[in-house]
Amino acid sequence: MNASVQGKKKNTVLHRIKKYRILYLLAIIPFAYLIVFRYWPIFLQFVLATKNYTIKGGIWGSPFIGLDNFAQLFRSQEFQKILFNTIRISLLRLLCGFVPPIILSIMLFDMTSKKFRRISQSILYIPHFFSWVIVYAIVQVLFQNTGYINSFLGFIGVEAKQFLMSERYFLPILIGSGLWKSLGWSTIIYLAALTNINTELLEAARLDGAGPIQRIRYITLPGIVPIIVFSLMINLGSILSAAGTEQILLFYSPTNYEVSDVIGTWLYRQGLGKVKYGLGAAVSVFESSVGLVLVLVSNKLANKFAGLGIW
Repeated sequence: MNASVQGKKKNTVLHRIKKYRILYLLAIIPFAYLIVFRYWPIFLQFVLATKNYTIKGGIWGSPFIGLDNFAQLFRSQEFQKILFNTIRISLLRLLCGFVPPIILSIMLFDMTSKKFRRISQSILYIPHFFSWVIVYAIVQVLFQNTGYINSFLGFIGVEAKQFLMSERYFLPILIGSGLWKSLGWSTIIYLAALTNINTELLEAARLDGAGPIQRIRYITLPGIVPIIVFSLMINLGSILSAAGTEQILLFYSPTNYEVSDVIGTWLYRQGLGKVKYGLGAAVSVFESSVGLVLVLVSNKLANKFAGLGIW
């Protein structure tokens, strides 16, 4: 009986493969892309992390050193400092940049004038298309020694400050300029979720006397909770790579290394500057592993306490 059932299942599988053979053939291309450009580099990264890489030997010909790169990494006091800086900057970006797009998207969604909404969205989206070089140039014009901010301070009799060179002002300028660049663009995913909310519920709430805050609390926010949870989990998963290396490379200087040096900038100096590719690969493996654990844990907590998760 079991043999006949297994035979039927096998025939069914073969029949489906034969029936949808064109789709399976088409699927070969994306699968090949994933293997060649995604999974194979991940495997090479793991191999490289266990090697004392030399240009002459390459990945496979370099000496195998096991977990020595990881041991060197975690014994380094410099790495402990940059790990702390990375987590601090990433958490600041998350705390300062997670809620404002939600509020802004709700404000845009509640606008009655479609024309004014489109104009507002266009203005808010523009900074996203600026490169970090342009953003840094704008920040320089505002905060350098002869910039507009210091000129205004001098006008009111306050001594000029070294904004760009000071450890005290580095993080506020970094986080603030990053928020300005990404705020408008971050509203897109929430606006897309808001369009799925049944407008009849909002109209019924208005007729029942519900004010704007009540409509947001009981209709709008519950309607976008899945997107908020998804976005939060993705942000938590990239906590070690979300410090903004490209931006920091432009903004930081030796005078503020104590608060600005992060994993990405350290990798740039060690991996590329000193050709320590094995050590750089070990850091990347560490980042990826921590990110995977954070995504799994946050997804489990989201399912347990909110009944929502990616899977």
